[in-house]
Amino acid sequence: MATRRKFLQAAAATVLTGRAVRAADKQAGGAPVGNVPKGKYSIPDGAKLPTRELGRTGVRVSILGLGGYHLGIPEEAESIRMVRRALDHGMNFLDNCWDYNDGESERRMGKALRDGYRAKAFLMTKLDGRTAQSAAEQLEQSLQRLQTDVVDLVQIHEVIRKDDPERCFAKGGAIEALVAARKAGKLRFIGYTGHKDPDIHRHMLDVARANSFHFDTVQMPVNVLDVHYRSFEREVIPVAQKDGVAVLGMKPMGAGLILESGAAKAEECLRYAMSVPGVSVTITGCDSEGVLEQALHLALDFKPMPDDERRTLLARTAKAAQNGKWEKFKTTHQFDGTVQHKQWLTSARL
Repeated sequence: MATRRKFLQAAAATVLTGRAVRAADKQAGGAPVGNVPKGKYSIPDGAKLPTRELGRTGVRVSILGLGGYHLGIPEEAESIRMVRRALDHGMNFLDNCWDYNDGESERRMGKALRDGYRAKAFLMTKLDGRTAQSAAEQLEQSLQRLQTDVVDLVQIHEVIRKDDPERCFAKGGAIEALVAARKAGKLRFIGYTGHKDPDIHRHMLDVARANSFHFDTVQMPVNVLDVHYRSFEREVIPVAQKDGVAVLGMKPMGAGLILESGAAKAEECLRYAMSVPGVSVTITGCDSEGVLEQALHLALDFKPMPDDERRTLLARTAKAAQNGKWEKFKTTHQFDGTVQHKQWLTSARL
């Protein structure tokens, strides 16, 4: 099976000419909630998503955030409409990354944030660089693509190796560049992400504490399978809460693989993820206007999942979660962009 990034980069090009990639996209783990037709869900004019506190930042963010990777899949005009519609309905948390679709996701988001839309957004992007030089250079590229002077939150992407924390905090490491950029007013908050092993996430928090550094955010998988296997929900969220670090949930549908497994439906996946205590925002990828409408509908009508429904759902998903079969981002390198492209750790060139 092709890697997620290489497959979806090719798929994105195909969409621009034929839009015939849905089935294959889902197979690669790229289709987050299936083929949802536009107009299936009616979104009331003026309706706004609920918000939550983002840790100790003093900022409130929407309970559901718009993922950046999938904005590179539809035609550019549709992706721009999606960003603006999300913001018009109060989905203010925007996710992105320096490497998504060779920078195209950031470029499209930058275009969408013109005409006053930047003021509506809490803008986040991620950097792969582990050295101060590469992180600083990648940040400058991201600022240019996003057409902004300041990014609200910059996160170190894919902290998935056991020595990543030490590399980031070493002299001349990524943290050095991010702190300098914060002092220069180019970013407001600093965080990190990862999807491999909760032990590595906890180690990053330990190393930060040892260096008298406080992360504002930490991003991790939160979904109906995670709770059963190498669980970030069980092993990292309590530590982050104790340290006052805001939790960002991602992969609510396991990069689409939970849907492929048949263990749960898209609506259940999103409702569960948004209901996990301690999560400030759940980031979900939307590759069409119909998928965005479904996400908006679920977030606008959101009520925390009752305990009995949660127990029933988790009992049903336990078998699918065994050995991480459907969480391949934990058990394989299929989703590890910085493993497939090691040069990203030390270079700003895509």
